[in-house]
Amino acid sequence: MIVATEPQEVLSALRIGNKRFLDGKSLQNSDSSIRKLKNFAEIGQFPKAIVLCCSDARAPVEMIFDQDIGDLFVIRVAGNVVAPSIVGSVEFAVSTFDTQLVVVMGHTQCGAVQATIEHVQNPQAISSENLHDIVSRIKPHVFAIAQIDDLNEEEKCDRAVEANVLASVSQLSHSSRLIEGMVEREEIVIVGAVLDISTGQVNFLDV
Repeated sequence: MIVATEPQEVLSALRIGNKRFLDGKSLQNSDSSIRKLKNFAEIGQFPKAIVLCCSDARAPVEMIFDQDIGDLFVIRVAGNVVAPSIVGSVEFAVSTFDTQLVVVMGHTQCGAVQATIEHVQNPQAISSENLHDIVSRIKPHVFAIAQIDDLNEEEKCDRAVEANVLASVSQLSHSSRLIEGMVEREEIVIVGAVLDISTGQVNFLDV
């Protein structure tokens, strides 16, 4: 099986897939998915993009990009934060499958980002140590935004979501010698995106 691997070609395919989803013209169906699943079980996987995204149930990655089984290597974690296990997952995918496009995708109304803003405003708002670990990874990137008095809470969250995505792109780009070297040699491209969960539109940042 030959899969598109050129980053810009794959990025274009994701854009077009999102447009099909928005227009109600998705191509994927269960019959073709089952056939592909059986095929991939025999020959292995060849994902054309890696997507680091939030765990939110309103952000079904394959669906919003109209992609099928085997198309995307999806890594989900609350707040699309970058942690050692996340870096290891990306390293595994880029080195094993020769996948050249990595998308870090946040989304509007992100609960993890909202919780971080609340924590900035009220340090006692987070009681769980495990939740605090996620919040502490987001906090440096949204701290200043959370303190802007002229913004309402929705505006703060929107700005903070985008800032958090861009920070994760930067962190991931410099997260390990393997990934940093591949970025410098232009063997992989890492881009940011934000999903508007009210419309399903994905907006790519700085692309």
